[in-house]
Amino acid sequence: MTDQKGILFVLSGFSGAGKGTIMKSFFEQYEGFVLSISATSREPRENEQHGVHYFFVTREQFEERIRTGNLIEYTEYQGNYYGTPRDFVVENLEKGLDVFLEIEVEGAENIRKQYPDAVTIFVSTPTPQELQKRLRGRGTNTEEQIRGRLKRAVEEAKIIDNYDYLLINDDLDECVRALYEITQTEHRRQSRNPQFDEWFRSELTQMLEAEE
Repeated sequence: MTDQKGILFVLSGFSGAGKGTIMKSFFEQYEGFVLSISATSREPRENEQHGVHYFFVTREQFEERIRTGNLIEYTEYQGNYYGTPRDFVVENLEKGLDVFLEIEVEGAENIRKQYPDAVTIFVSTPTPQELQKRLRGRGTNTEEQIRGRLKRAVEEAKIIDNYDYLLINDDLDECVRALYEITQTEHRRQSRNPQFDEWFRSELTQMLEAEE
């Protein structure tokens, strides 16, 4: 008898550390996990599908979700809402599936308050120089934007020790394997299997009594 309920994993990290790449590779290799889909009030872009990339809702519908408490966390960015639907997360956890949330550090703080047993993981490059190199390597950001992201990283680095695990994205394959090992370690925690000892003793006692 082991734990049946899924675990909520929260993945945060510096912009440019490779969170999205890690998640993509992870879900290609392992089953039994779900990546939470965010809700947003913005219009879908070309090739974006409802229920796959986002749950696209109207601004009024999103604000109704806020009022009814159906969002674990949310934020407003450039005039549009983004948030994590509570029902999607809860339903999958109850099915026994582990759910991953890839969110910013502010959202992670909100998750931690609501779900103290959630597992938080921070993704970093091995060095600041590598972080700068990757941001420049994208070729999509101006120098001003890169500097802004690096300044934000300075602030984010202050709360890394609030996370349960630190994942250094130096080698993608090793990083993905390490992430999987974290999920398995968490399922083996005795605190997540609180009834195992009682079940084991009961089964063993019945077995011995049957043999007498």
